[in-house]
Amino acid sequence: MNRRMMLKTGGMAVMALGAGACGTGSSAATARPVAVPTGAMPPRPALNLGVVRAARDRVIRTTVGLRPHRPSGFVLKAAKLDDRTIFHNYGHGGAGMSLAWGMGAMIGDMARHVGDRRAAVVGCGSPGLTAARQLQRRGFDVTIYAMSVPPYTTSNMSTAGFTPTSGLVETDRRTPAWDVQFREACEISYRELQLLAGTPGYGVYWMDSYNVTEDPAPENEGQGGGTPGGEIPALLPDHLRPGRHREVLGPGEHPFPSTYAVRTSTLSIEPSIYLEALMRDFARFGGRIVMRTFDTPRDLMSLPEPVIVNCTGLGSKTLFGDEELIPVKGQLTALIPQAEVTYRLQSPRPDGEIVRMNSRSDGIIIGNLMERGNWSLEPDEDVRQRVLASTIEFFAAMQPPSAAAYRRARSTPPRGIPNLTSFFGTES
Repeated sequence: MNRRMMLKTGGMAVMALGAGACGTGSSAATARPVAVPTGAMPPRPALNLGVVRAARDRVIRTTVGLRPHRPSGFVLKAAKLDDRTIFHNYGHGGAGMSLAWGMGAMIGDMARHVGDRRAAVVGCGSPGLTAARQLQRRGFDVTIYAMSVPPYTTSNMSTAGFTPTSGLVETDRRTPAWDVQFREACEISYRELQLLAGTPGYGVYWMDSYNVTEDPAPENEGQGGGTPGGEIPALLPDHLRPGRHREVLGPGEHPFPSTYAVRTSTLSIEPSIYLEALMRDFARFGGRIVMRTFDTPRDLMSLPEPVIVNCTGLGSKTLFGDEELIPVKGQLTALIPQAEVTYRLQSPRPDGEIVRMNSRSDGIIIGNLMERGNWSLEPDEDVRQRVLASTIEFFAAMQPPSAAAYRRARSTPPRGIPNLTSFFGTES
């Protein structure tokens, strides 16, 4: 791949800062002398990227969500309960936002054979809302029944992006039939998210992501500081792998405190904007939302709809007795948003911590705890302090942008401001 080729982004000017001369700073990357062999191209000027102003007094919230993980992967199947047909769609781990459109489309196609065009969707996170929309597209009259709605769902507490293998399945528990379902869901979801990228009001767009590393070899990605989502190479086809188009930036070509930075393009999602948009679309096409809880499968028999789609996530553990479901606790901390920071980043640290940063209009999101088996929805203060300390140290060593680039970035209109109520709530 031509190392001079800038990866194109869609839907927004994610790299408004551009390239140019950098101001002075303490970056280890720019301090290293670079020997240029005779006839070789000299390194490009370091990218001008906004520096996160990481500080404890800039923290605006910390949220917790419980990912519904099953070692053998998600459940996508139909079952009969008396005269009702129940379609199960749960257990996506950290890949729920990535796979939801495809799972919903597959549910919609299966439900077409039932005959009656009335459907109930139980759950109002990303899997429930997209399943409802896919059913509406196939002519169903849909009602969502839920204990909580955005911004108080697990989907609201995610970093969000196209990371279809994140916390999804244990390699030795996969089956050929499950792989087929996964790949179909992945293909459909990727296409749907591409169509939404850049559409005003949906919070979906392309963004540059940087893996800051001392060793840019592809086989090292996904191991602490690599490909977003912890990619399982044998599971994704080449054209869907998040890091398939990678550009290695060497010493002096990037502003980060490392020898190399690997740049890729990533489909990013802002949950607070995205989920509100799905709810608007659902209501626009005649959908209703009813606040309700269910304790047993028999409680579902009181619903008037003959087609029922179960998108309850971890709720399926008690509602349907799925003992394989376990929570994977996630914790995110948000700093005051910065218009000039328009990228994602992750970098392993010598102390074992991993700096993870995702720029959104509702905040600079840092951290990404993955603690299996923890049911607590209370923020872990020790984790928050470690994440903050690592983030502060990393960005203090980053090369600042030139004054002109900084002014341009600060004048760039924001991507969109979410509803303020989206800033609060930790319900699963």
